[in-house]
Amino acid sequence: MAGSSHGHTPAAWTGVTIAFIGFCVAGAFMVMAQPVGFWAGMAIVAGGGVVGGIMRSMGLGMPKQPAALPHTAPSATREPAGAES
Repeated sequence: MAGSSHGHTPAAWTGVTIAFIGFCVAGAFMVMAQPVGFWAGMAIVAGGGVVGGIMRSMGLGMPKQPAALPHTAPSATREPAGAES
């Protein structure tokens, strides 16, 4: 994993930070038994995903790369049966 830069973008950092703050808000209001505050925190969590997606579409995320085909060894070729040299 050290060779990849997965998640090291402004879009990823911003989205995760906002979602973490929303998680903390929701957790605090859950302990205080305040359902409205809990759902407000959950809305902040969802907002983090939306903000991260918008930033990625603005070019602040990882560029999309085509999926690499799995590496396969070349197959050995055989002479057809009965065609001996």
